[in-house]
Amino acid sequence: MHHNGLRTAVLLGGLSALIVAVGAWLGGGTGAQFAFVLALVSNGVAYFFSDRIALSAMRARPVSEVEQPTLYRIVRELSTEARQPMPRLYISPTVQPNAFATGRSPRRAAVCVTYGLTKLLDEAELRGVIGHELSHVYNRDILISSVAGALATMITWLSYVAVFFGGSDDDEGPGFLGALLMMLLGPVAATMVQMAITRTREFQADESGARLTGDPLALASALRKIELGARRLPLPENSRLTSASHMMIANPFSGSGLARLFSTHPPTSERVARLERMAGYRR
Repeated sequence: MHHNGLRTAVLLGGLSALIVAVGAWLGGGTGAQFAFVLALVSNGVAYFFSDRIALSAMRARPVSEVEQPTLYRIVRELSTEARQPMPRLYISPTVQPNAFATGRSPRRAAVCVTYGLTKLLDEAELRGVIGHELSHVYNRDILISSVAGALATMITWLSYVAVFFGGSDDDEGPGFLGALLMMLLGPVAATMVQMAITRTREFQADESGARLTGDPLALASALRKIELGARRLPLPENSRLTSASHMMIANPFSGSGLARLFSTHPPTSERVARLERMAGYRR
């Protein structure tokens, strides 16, 4: 757990440093200061508004206990077990099975499940998914992932700015070829770091969630079903959903090949194998 936290801090620091380095490359000291301010602003937006952005992207609405009594009971039991406050509960009308948690602290947390998830999973599997999402909240993963996503987006934006404003071949700018190289490599570097952060947090939430529920195999079964459902009913890759996709328990898009290789989610097969090892399961 401590190792994962240290690794995440180093990776977030690396993303921030990359933003400042790009700014310095484009505009010297002034560019570095401007990039640093942009990084602070993007972190502030992620800190205060990531929950609203994610819930809006999935068209989620608050759900009552009368509508979803099983969901409420599961969340209440697990929150009590963890000695944490009850989060707000939302449901998205999306037919794809998926779920995510958001909010910068346990007292401001929200858990959202899709309509498709409630129809696909049995109670034990749903409990496993909720345990995973609550663990994200308790581990402060939501804030970390939101900041990582905001920083990665900022690097991508600066990379494109490099082509339009840093493409001259004078002595003060990076030159057109350098700017073009930055446009190509900047987003790749940012995605790789964000991927490393998110994958680390997903593995940790799987483990923490399985310990919270005491049933690793139920979560493993849920992950298999969710992956199949997400592949059959992929979500459109628009900008709003892309910004929230890293929060979801499974990749909501239909990516294959390189897109799946660079996914912010670890392979489901590896997650299932880890959970089975936790349960002492041998094939």
